[in-house]
Amino acid sequence: MSDRVRVSAVSFLNARPLVAGLADDTALFDVEMDLPSTCAARLHAGDVDLGLIPAIEYVRGDYALVPDIAIGSDGPILSVAIFTTVPMARVRRLALDTSSRTSVALAHVLCAKLWSIAPETVAAPPDLPAMLATADAAVIIGDPALDLDPVPAGVEKIDLGEAWRGLTGLPFVYAAWAGRLGALGPAHVAALAAARDRGLADIDGLAADAAGGVAARAARYATYLRHNLRYAFGRREQAGLERFFELAAEVGQVPRTRPLRFHR
Repeated sequence: MSDRVRVSAVSFLNARPLVAGLADDTALFDVEMDLPSTCAARLHAGDVDLGLIPAIEYVRGDYALVPDIAIGSDGPILSVAIFTTVPMARVRRLALDTSSRTSVALAHVLCAKLWSIAPETVAAPPDLPAMLATADAAVIIGDPALDLDPVPAGVEKIDLGEAWRGLTGLPFVYAAWAGRLGALGPAHVAALAAARDRGLADIDGLAADAAGGVAARAARYATYLRHNLRYAFGRREQAGLERFFELAAEVGQVPRTRPLRFHR
């Protein structure tokens, strides 16, 4: 195990509390910022040792998770949603955000298990007007979904965190730190926890920085980080993630489930 770990981290607002100051810890980490799907691709390819990856990607590799840290929600998340022009029971074509993997799998699970539909799907960049020009509804995640406020006339926003809790009664885990076996030692795990604690202690500062000086946006971002997101990875979150893997396998989004194991 090398002392310096190559890291692919997420560039979205929701990840900022987990990466606060992490790039400055150059003795332990070499950090690059990527889209969630890119984090997973780089980890699978062996380009990095640790990635803040979409949760569904954990089952596609031989990894261990960092304990006690995740990006999740226990109800509405605001930044992971379906935007639809028709009732969900009538959706026949669904555009899927190309920056997402977990949310795409979650949408497939909810379509099958909650709404009893099997729409045709098409991948697309997160541009709502363009997506809805060719589809009945669109999945958009991250900052683009959060910043779609207000929702355009004639479009309904369905929060997938809220829909998941309605289906299962459990929290949902969107992303987590996952790394190659043996890549992390106790010092790395402790440093990742310390970064999370720094970030959670500076929510207002992180929100203001992301908002680019727009006070109303900063207030909205702070509320989102503080009240919609959860950064714990306790027993309920683990149960939610395991249930998601089971349902994703049932609807053919992954070939198998995989037991959760953790770096120490």
